[in-house]
Amino acid sequence: MIKKFNIEVDCANCAAKIETAINEMPDVNNASINFMAQKLILDAPEEHMERLIKEIKKAARRIEPDFEMEC
Repeated sequence: MIKKFNIEVDCANCAAKIETAINEMPDVNNASINFMAQKLILDAPEEHMERLIKEIKKAARRIEPDFEMEC
């Protein structure tokens, strides 16, 4: 299942690090962040989506404490 999320990330370097961290998570088929559009596109099984969203927020805030993600 592919879902799109609005995100708030302050720098392109942090966005790239967050994208890499998400793609390394189990059950993530693919994730891409468009820094200019402030969008995250996540491809993952629907049954894991809720758990992954929590894990993504936690991992992203370790990289950039001001990270926000609308669900």
